[in-house]
Amino acid sequence: MEAESPTARRVEMDRPLPCVATRLTSLQMFRALVRQSLCFVLAAMTAVAHGDSLLQPWADVGDTPSAPWQVVGLPQQKKQLTQFSLVEVDGRRALRVEANNAYGNLVQTLNSAMVPQTLSWLWRVEIFNTAADLRHKQTDDTTLKVCVFFDLPLRQVPFFERQILRVARARSPVPLPAATVCYVLDPMLPAGTTLENAYTSRVRYVVLANGDALKARWRTEQRNVAQDFLNLFGDESQQLPPVIGVGIGADSDNTHARSVGYVADLVLAP
Repeated sequence: MEAESPTARRVEMDRPLPCVATRLTSLQMFRALVRQSLCFVLAAMTAVAHGDSLLQPWADVGDTPSAPWQVVGLPQQKKQLTQFSLVEVDGRRALRVEANNAYGNLVQTLNSAMVPQTLSWLWRVEIFNTAADLRHKQTDDTTLKVCVFFDLPLRQVPFFERQILRVARARSPVPLPAATVCYVLDPMLPAGTTLENAYTSRVRYVVLANGDALKARWRTEQRNVAQDFLNLFGDESQQLPPVIGVGIGADSDNTHARSVGYVADLVLAP
C-alpha cells in the first residue's frame, strides 16, 4: 500500500497541453515539476493565518500585494518577473497583472487542510497575448489565470507520473502538489476547452472565455471547486482533496510577448 500524501510536500505548477498530446519523457516531466514546485513553496515559506478568511484581502491601491501573498518566479530566474500591482479600475480595487517577456505567479498557501466549495472573482483583459497557444509547448503562455492547488494523495496518481513525482520530491528541496486546476482567459480557444499542462498532467486547465469580448469589460466568475476538480481529475479521484493554495498568474516568456489583465474580488468560500 502507498500511504504517501502531499500534505507535507506541496507546490504550484504551471504550463498547459491538450489531453491528446503524447507522453513526455521522465526528464522533461521532472524539470517541469521542479519548476512548478519552487514557485509554490517559496510562497508557502511566508504564509500565515489570518482569522477565518480563506484568502487574505489585498492591500490598498498603490501598494504591492503583501504577505501571505507572495510573488514567485523560477529558481535562478534571469528573465523578469510578471508584475503585480494594486490599482483602481472603474472605481474597483483590482490586481493588475502584466507579463512582458516574463514569468511569475502571485500565490497564497493555506496552512490548514480546507475543503472549500466556491471560488469567485472578477477579471478582465486589457492586452491579450495573441501569440500564445496552450496546445503547444513553444507557445505555452497564459494571458491571465487563476489556479487552485489540491492535496491529492500520491497513491491516486497514475503509476508513471507517480514515479516521476517521487523522483522530483526526492531531489527537490521544496514540496509538490499532485493536482492543480487553473482557470484561464484565452485569445482563441473556445470557452469550455480543457487542456493538460504541456509538461505534466498534474496541472489541468479550463478555458472560461476568449476573444476581444473580454477586453475592457469585467467578467464575473463563480466556480464550484469540487465539481471542477472532479471534471478534470475524476479519472484519478472521486473525492475532493483539501485545497492547499490559490495562485494568480500570467506569463509570456515562451512567446516573448506582452499581456495585461486585472483580477478583483477574489473569494474562496466554504
